[in-house]
Amino acid sequence: MTRPVELTARPEDTVPGAGRHPLVIVGHGTRSPLGVSQFLALTERVRTRGRTTLGHVTAGFIELSAPPLTDAVGEQVAHGNLSLVALPLVLAAAGHGKGDIPAAMKREQQRHPGLTYRYGRPLGPHPLLHQAVEQRIDAVSPDGADRCDTYVALIGRGSSDPDANAEIAKVARLLWEGRGYAGVEAAFISLAEPSVPAVLDKLHRLGAQRIVVAPYFLFEGVLPERIRTQAAEFAQGHPGLDIRVSDVIGDCDELAELVLQRHTEALSGDIRMNCDTCVYRIAVPGFGDKVGRPQRPHDHPDDPVGHSHHHDEHHRHGADAHDHHDHHADVATEKPRNLVPDGVGRVAIVGGGPGPDDLMTVRGMRLLAEADVVVVDRLAPRGLLADLGPQVLVVDAAKEPRGPSATQESINQTIVQHARAGRRVVRLKGGDPYLFGRGHEEALACSDAGVPWTVVPGVSSALAAPALAGVPVTHRGLAQDVTIVSGHLPPGHPDSLVDWSTLARATGTLVLLMAVENIGKIASYLVEHGRDPQASVLIVENAGDERQRSLPARLDDVGRLAVEQRVVPPAVVVVGSVVDLRRD
Repeated sequence: MTRPVELTARPEDTVPGAGRHPLVIVGHGTRSPLGVSQFLALTERVRTRGRTTLGHVTAGFIELSAPPLTDAVGEQVAHGNLSLVALPLVLAAAGHGKGDIPAAMKREQQRHPGLTYRYGRPLGPHPLLHQAVEQRIDAVSPDGADRCDTYVALIGRGSSDPDANAEIAKVARLLWEGRGYAGVEAAFISLAEPSVPAVLDKLHRLGAQRIVVAPYFLFEGVLPERIRTQAAEFAQGHPGLDIRVSDVIGDCDELAELVLQRHTEALSGDIRMNCDTCVYRIAVPGFGDKVGRPQRPHDHPDDPVGHSHHHDEHHRHGADAHDHHDHHADVATEKPRNLVPDGVGRVAIVGGGPGPDDLMTVRGMRLLAEADVVVVDRLAPRGLLADLGPQVLVVDAAKEPRGPSATQESINQTIVQHARAGRRVVRLKGGDPYLFGRGHEEALACSDAGVPWTVVPGVSSALAAPALAGVPVTHRGLAQDVTIVSGHLPPGHPDSLVDWSTLARATGTLVLLMAVENIGKIASYLVEHGRDPQASVLIVENAGDERQRSLPARLDDVGRLAVEQRVVPPAVVVVGSVVDLRRD
């Protein structure tokens, strides 16, 4: 393990170095102690290699780990340095480099009057990084192995910024060109597709017998470890396929040299950022809601700020620090046309799918990653909450069967209040928000309050649960219609709006949601009013997770079976001949 390095001032840093420009290296942060150690070791390597060209060097993170950025800037100011180079230590020009770090630096300018900074551009793609990745790949390849027999899966972090994802694809192509590998394919561990298992399956189908999985990360952390886990799981399911995982780029001379180059570029004003496909300036298909979005600094655990201290900074690739980006000046001084009124945020009503984390839509995951507040249901994919930063407020809006429940009125009030406070709110629901999910009630509450909102459809358990159990709800020549019904009220209930007698005479597929408590009464009514008592039925409980079980029955016996097998929600009941197509 690399030895952690203290970032305290030393005599050689403060001797007459007038004329040399101080540098603040800004990282995102990680929960990995090894990742923090590698970051600090790289800072020491930069300081050593740039002793004759750099001024005082400090480093800090915008979230998750110490030291915080505010300490790094504060140390510079304490040395009398009010003119800095701030260098984002990020591989791709995504949200951290374009918005989060500039917003954090804006906060530092408010803390330290007179502070100015020049903003460096992100690190990649760059030949020095490609050289480092190549070395990591070769280090895990068999001795004497021919590169033409090796496929490479280059795995990036994944981003809600399509331009950043495109950079990873570009790196994969540049890594393949001229190096003799059989092929290099890009994939992502989070927020974007293709996934690690998907790219490994693709390479396997292409005939690969040896694959090196190369994490395109600067330092160790949760996501590189997740890459290793998923690669190992794929290898276990494919005996005979040689899968190896290379190291991250880490603390090395190539990375330190690139930092020094970016420092020099910032001083000379040679910052060549790509603005043609920047989602904060251009309405890229599927990402139009990002144009002109305010940027907010993260809340670092060692920096005493809270949500009430956010200082919005409209996206300008670094605001007033970007003298080199003159073509942004007019945009920066105008209010973007689709920017909501001051103090008002946005609400995304997101369908989380049938339960498993990886069955949520990419757009939903992108909005979740950008959220300030998440109001979450009991059946939403709660595993995704573990990836949220500590600054994200998670509000539990669970409605437990026969247990404590948040009222719909209180949920509406919660999302509106947070949006009015200028926060990005994700209302994370199970299934699809508009299928028995009261999603439009929340949308109407936002509209009445003047809060902008959007809806992200989700995969409903009405379709997913039968499919995951091997049952299609329609099938050529067998079922040409499907009816989805809420069973939370039994036939004959005065508040029921369902025409159960018509459903009893129908011949298509019937899918019942929220029907566990009333399935016996519903089945008896259907049989009494004409449905075949021998009709095939399947109960699918906990669809999509390790507890999933499928219980076949006949319509006239399903009520007894549900009681005997102690079926509990969430469970979906499928009635119809399509059930007979199921294969174990």
